[in-house]
Amino acid sequence: MAQPTNLYDSYDMKGIREDLSDMIYDITPDDTPFYTACKKVKASNTLHEWQTDTLRAAGVNAHAEGATTEAQAATPTVRLGNNTQIFKNAVVISDTDQGLKTAGRKQEMAYQVLKIAREQKLDIEKALFENQARVSVDSATPRKLAGLGAWITTNVDKGGNGVNPPATIADPLGTVARTDATGADITAFDQDKFDNVMQSIWTNGGEPDRVYLSPVQMNKALGFTGNNNQRSAVQAGDQKVIKSLVVYVTPWGTVEFVPSRENRSRDVYILQNDMFCAAVLRPTRNTELAKTGDNTLRQVVTELTLVAKNEASSGLVADNTVV
Repeated sequence: MAQPTNLYDSYDMKGIREDLSDMIYDITPDDTPFYTACKKVKASNTLHEWQTDTLRAAGVNAHAEGATTEAQAATPTVRLGNNTQIFKNAVVISDTDQGLKTAGRKQEMAYQVLKIAREQKLDIEKALFENQARVSVDSATPRKLAGLGAWITTNVDKGGNGVNPPATIADPLGTVARTDATGADITAFDQDKFDNVMQSIWTNGGEPDRVYLSPVQMNKALGFTGNNNQRSAVQAGDQKVIKSLVVYVTPWGTVEFVPSRENRSRDVYILQNDMFCAAVLRPTRNTELAKTGDNTLRQVVTELTLVAKNEASSGLVADNTVV
């Protein structure tokens, strides 16, 4: 239908207020399951250290009456350590911006600081999962913490040309990253690999309770069958069965599967979670820095490291295909 002559419509009108929602929609995932689950302890040096020990294997222990008592050889503890890593993010906003009326947030600076704090937590989670040896060279080189990949060596299913991190006096755990397998030695994650590592952990005295894995590997775990039963959740009042793998029961222990976005997809970590913690030298802090102009600069800083109390408590299914 034709418009009437001289119609004055919204396309001609000036001064129409914008219709901007007072909400900001952000679905970027920011969950950090491993970092969140790690107990936080106090660090008092940039090199945080601890000790581990093991019992000898059981043997025949029988003695004749009246025999002379001889002491067995004592073995020293193993001293380990990890460097604290500085996580730092900053935001600078002009003082004019802070006076503007904005949609979706009351104060631009507060919104931006909260955003970089969330991003920093993701950086910490990623660092904890990294196959990264600890780094401490000089004041000009950023310190780096050794991630999980440089700690797990006892209970590992890996590709043939992969190499576990060493655990020697010359190269103690945490100082050398594992060598990833390549080529045909990278194979699909499956139930046999998983069960073998679970058995190895149990044999060495571990009590694993959590499995961290990528969505790709989680989908493969959903196909596990046999006597190690999956538990499916049935939604109340509904006939649908929700295919889930929250808890997995094996003869070697019961574990919870936890999908993680920051874990390398090729790695499936089977952890006794209480044997890992974060040693914090500087808790997360939001600080305003000195003014250098017509702006405000704030930084968010956290300094911490990963503590692997005894890596034999846990395990790794490494070198898995990622498709």
